[in-house]
Amino acid sequence: MSQLKFETKVDTLSYKTISLNKATVNKEWVVIDATDQILGRLAAKVAIVLRGKHKASYTPHVDCGDNVVIINAEKVRLTGNKWKLKEYIRHTGYPGGQRTQTAADILKKYPERLMEKAVKGMLPKNSLGSKLFNNLHVFVGANHDKEAQQPKFINLDNIR
Repeated sequence: MSQLKFETKVDTLSYKTISLNKATVNKEWVVIDATDQILGRLAAKVAIVLRGKHKASYTPHVDCGDNVVIINAEKVRLTGNKWKLKEYIRHTGYPGGQRTQTAADILKKYPERLMEKAVKGMLPKNSLGSKLFNNLHVFVGANHDKEAQQPKFINLDNIR
């Protein structure tokens, strides 16, 4: 039995992986309305948009995501009894300085922080995650100060 050898010549130029860098990335500004959206589900989709995973040109080590403006942050929903039971823990830096607040308490005083905490927890815990978090802008109410960037409204149901 003879063995057949097949030689195929592959054009290596057509198989190169395209990797973005800071100069070649295409960033956009998008607006997301948080009215009657569930907090965790909305935060997960926002983290995907901030990271750039919804784009075909996604590169893991580069900030290739969009700048996200979230409006109506005070109208976000939590399911079940989480308004009373979900607790956020912080520390003042002094001995015995651990403080807890419920989600309802945070919503009364700083409504935008609920969304910021949820999204920040879904971003990478490194310097890239810190840079990505700076691309998030959360506003209470329907008005925002980012009209100069001409952001476009997007439907998060189309993002997977």
